[in-house]
Amino acid sequence: MGADRIAEGGEVAAAGAAATLAPGELARMYRYMLLQRLAEERVVALYYQGAIVGACFTGWGHEAIAVGAASALGPEDAAATLHRDLGARLVLGMPLRYYFANFLGRVGSPTRGREGNLHIGGLGPRILLHTDYIGANVPVAAGAALGFVVRGERRVAMALFGEGTLATGEFHEGANLAAVLRLPLVLVCWNNQFAYSTPVAREVAGPLAERMAAYGMHACAVDGNDVLAVYAAARAAVDRAREGGGPSFIECRTMRVRGHSEADDASYVPRALIEEGRRRDPVARFEQYLLEAGVLTAGQVEAAREAALAEVDEAQAWAEASPPPDPAELERGVYCEGAPWP
Repeated sequence: MGADRIAEGGEVAAAGAAATLAPGELARMYRYMLLQRLAEERVVALYYQGAIVGACFTGWGHEAIAVGAASALGPEDAAATLHRDLGARLVLGMPLRYYFANFLGRVGSPTRGREGNLHIGGLGPRILLHTDYIGANVPVAAGAALGFVVRGERRVAMALFGEGTLATGEFHEGANLAAVLRLPLVLVCWNNQFAYSTPVAREVAGPLAERMAAYGMHACAVDGNDVLAVYAAARAAVDRAREGGGPSFIECRTMRVRGHSEADDASYVPRALIEEGRRRDPVARFEQYLLEAGVLTAGQVEAAREAALAEVDEAQAWAEASPPPDPAELERGVYCEGAPWP
């Protein structure tokens, strides 16, 4: 146990991950990263047009973390995702149309258009329900992992969250439970440097990964803008958890290049940090890697982008064709009514 430094073996691990993945798997990762980026860009445009119900949060710059981490999970594993993890939900099987229906407040969304647009989860056995309070998804995922152990299932649970979560009691409770019981849990922290407007130096003291030694769990820090580095760390953690090695913590270092939400202009963030984050764009970086490695040609990259854009168009159109909720349903689904809501 202990923390691995980000500089030690990061590029080697990423190269090793690339060697284990077939060209089709690499192209699949690129597709999901593109889908997250293009879908979120579309939703931001809809927000400024006044079409979005509620606030608008994105994971711009988090694509490598969401897609890389979720791609390491097995077909029966589960994840508790948050508002910057669209790519992870897509990897785990969520239809993109649900994303647009949720933001547009339509009946076709998982919540039937009846509440804030962030709560998109509970989508079958792999995507756990989105909790609004940041940090609360860690004990939710730990509880899922405990359930897997009690039932004798070789499944792994994952929780994705921001570095500000480490200052919450819920994180401590979930992480401590998982460590003591050696639960099959993978904690993926997107350290994007700011918890709303609070810089990481004002959130926690010392390196994040090194703090996990106190919990008795394996921890490492990786470049969160490198999807292959994230995948390599997540795959090692998932394999460790499945073989009874207990929980792991992965710090994915990135930069939040937009505001906390689109209502936040991020004026408190030094421009140099934002500009550096944009230069390290994970989508463009992975695209360049695929071209240089000969995995994709320039023509295939363009075709992938066109296909992803068409998928975004189709998902938006489907959502817009779905009606808004009927006011008569206002009180439905608030309390348990004895049967699931279709």
